[in-house]
Amino acid sequence: MPFAALFSNVSAMLFGQSPLGAADDPDRPLVEALIEAVVDAVDPRLRLVSKYREKLAPGVRRTIAHLRALGREVPQAVELSRSAWSANPLVSAGFATPDDVLALLGRSHELHAFFDSNPTAPEAVALLGMQMQQKTVLGAAHVGEAVQQEVAQKTVSFTGHRIIAPAGDALACRLEVGTRILRRLAALALQRIIAREQRARELEERKAILATRLRLLTLRRGGLQSIAGDAPDESAEIESLERALKATVDDYIETKTNLATLDGTIGIINEILGAPEAFLSLAIVRRRLNRMGIIVPAEAKEAATDLELHELSIGDGLRAVIVLVRVARAEMPSKDDRFKDAARQLV
Repeated sequence: MPFAALFSNVSAMLFGQSPLGAADDPDRPLVEALIEAVVDAVDPRLRLVSKYREKLAPGVRRTIAHLRALGREVPQAVELSRSAWSANPLVSAGFATPDDVLALLGRSHELHAFFDSNPTAPEAVALLGMQMQQKTVLGAAHVGEAVQQEVAQKTVSFTGHRIIAPAGDALACRLEVGTRILRRLAALALQRIIAREQRARELEERKAILATRLRLLTLRRGGLQSIAGDAPDESAEIESLERALKATVDDYIETKTNLATLDGTIGIINEILGAPEAFLSLAIVRRRLNRMGIIVPAEAKEAATDLELHELSIGDGLRAVIVLVRVARAEMPSKDDRFKDAARQLV
């Protein structure tokens, strides 16, 4: 079975209604399934390692517990439409105008593909992601009873809107999002393995350069050139090179050893799965905003809305505010409208 399908099965077991294992260890089938999915994705040769399941199980169990905790924090789906822009403060905060909502729906290939593949589905539930940007601007503001100009104010805006994982209902959407999260964690482990391979190559090159320089200085020390004039004392540089070479060789051996053994690969996987909160987290960010997206202090009398935003972090500095959204088929622009809009952007 392809590892992509394995991750889908694991997600169904984790977030769905799949039967559990024995009463003393109800998560055992889920743990074993996730181990096999990760092994297939990263390196199937790991099955040659004695007791590889036992070595991976503690990290996998911690990841499962973390994902369950995150799943409980995701709020209910909200309507995403032009009319919702006026009715829902979260939607109006995320989009500058109602037309921006329509434009996002029109350019979402995943939404169009879902509705094309499910001709009777009245709506889709999907995950909306967008990057939150906060900056300081100068503008008019109430200070006491007066309006002052050129007052420093903080604004919040959202960019990079994208809709992913559309499905027929909220549970199916959660399963698809769960699958993508699991694949992301496996990808992070594989990226770390590749980075260490690159590190080993860099250390090997540095080792060769240091060794060559050290040989040159050793050959020159006390050489015949000293009869032609004062020769510089290079003893200090030689000692420094010897120390640098030894440290580089030790680092190279350690890095290469970890890469050369399958146990080393298991160790790298456990670095990710054993500390999932370092690579996957969901934070609640609260902002009090007016209709212009300006942050309003709690004590201010100005009309504003308190928003509770969920910001997902997926490692490598990648963050996005996420919202489960419901999109009605009737809200989707036609393909002709989508192509016309694309053509206008090219002109």
